[in-house]
Amino acid sequence: MEELDPEGLGYIELWQLEALLLQRDAYMSYSRPLSSGSGSAAQWSQDIADGGAQEKPATTAAPGRGGWRRWNPRRAAGRARVAAEENWRRAWVLALWVAAMAALFAWRFAQYRRSVAFEVMGYCLPTAKGAAETLKLNMALVLLPVCRITLTRLRSSWARFLVPLDDCIAFHKVIAMAIAAGICLHAGNHLACDFPRLIASSPGEYRPLAGFFGEERPTYRSLLSGVVGVTGVVMVVLMAVSFTLAARPLRRAPTRTRLPSPLGHLAGFNAFWYSHHLLVVVYLLLLVHGWFIFLVTKWYQRTTWMYIAVPFALHVGERTLRALRSKAYAAKILKVCLLPGNVLTITMSKPCGFRYRSGQYVFLQCPTISPFEWHPFSITSAPGDDYISVHIQTRGDWTQELKHIFVENYFSPCLPSRASFGELGMPEQKSPPRLLVDGPYGAPAQDFRNYDVLLLVGLGIGATPFISILRDLLNNIKLADELMVRSDEPNNIVQCR
Repeated sequence: MEELDPEGLGYIELWQLEALLLQRDAYMSYSRPLSSGSGSAAQWSQDIADGGAQEKPATTAAPGRGGWRRWNPRRAAGRARVAAEENWRRAWVLALWVAAMAALFAWRFAQYRRSVAFEVMGYCLPTAKGAAETLKLNMALVLLPVCRITLTRLRSSWARFLVPLDDCIAFHKVIAMAIAAGICLHAGNHLACDFPRLIASSPGEYRPLAGFFGEERPTYRSLLSGVVGVTGVVMVVLMAVSFTLAARPLRRAPTRTRLPSPLGHLAGFNAFWYSHHLLVVVYLLLLVHGWFIFLVTKWYQRTTWMYIAVPFALHVGERTLRALRSKAYAAKILKVCLLPGNVLTITMSKPCGFRYRSGQYVFLQCPTISPFEWHPFSITSAPGDDYISVHIQTRGDWTQELKHIFVENYFSPCLPSRASFGELGMPEQKSPPRLLVDGPYGAPAQDFRNYDVLLLVGLGIGATPFISILRDLLNNIKLADELMVRSDEPNNIVQCR
């Protein structure tokens, strides 16, 4: 494909794909062996690229990365149409979100622009208050993309046609970045602008604000040592820790391998997982911070709890339901296999009432390793099977420990070789550890039945959702064949009539 994309655009035209698949026999032959030599394969690829360029001279540019292409209105219109068809759901959601933030910022800015405190604090105050209003909205919205039970139900409703449910985690990250920007704008204007102006105000300027801050002008220390100041500083510190450890380089890093000592324990999924639970404290502090804010006296003007009450209750309710459901979904391990490539296959009994679709995933917890860690894995069994299976690639610390528990402690010590895909693992010497199951949860692959033609592309452990899909399709084919055979029997034909 790189030869067909010399400019590094990341995609190829339809005619280039046709040139790749339908070129004349002089350029390609599906029957020749792949081991005919790297030189001939490279020459064949070059011929394809050159041949395509000769067929479409008006749409190609000079060879080489970064070459100029002739602008074609028809091609540009086609690309715009394809982009609109693919991204219109994302576009309207993002547009609505940005419009809501802009409206809230403008409303709160105009409100404090007309307040008495504006004469003392200037534009720093309405800017900080406008940013605070967007923070309230985003602190509420950031919880919704991680309410997995709700999102799984939405995938079976009409909402899936309007909302890009596959982009929930990406939207969660975008909202988090907006929260970080809002914190900088809100805290920065308070700490570096309106607080100093309030402290430096004259007695005449301060007199209208005495009802909010007291008869004496506050000091910088008194502003930070109050309820609002302490809760604000603690929230900023906790969110800075949580956001930093959620960054991809630290979240994906193997523990104690990519950071120098003594910072090694700050890397890895565990640090991300545990630090994110600090946000529960942040939300509690946010309620306190929003109730004791300055320049507000009436209860209905303290609107922080109005924003986050429903999303926070929904998230807490889901976490409680997941905890109760996971205890009821304790699965019995039936079989364990160690496949080539350090892939651990676990086959478990299907809990009562556990229903799922092919392409969905579950969270697993092994209390022997940690009673707090949950890790997601795609379901590789079909919905019609009487068991649940998952394929786990042992690359992280948790999966390595899980492999160690099964292979070292519960398998025979004289394990002769790894099992193949169709073989059973060695019998356990002791009872295997307990696994808790939480799920199932929706995933993009579960919508495969909405299409007439399926193209399943997966590499390595990324192909696990397709195992369940293929098993489901094969089971349905077998069931259809059985029904067809039964319908051909004379007795069944008479009954149908």
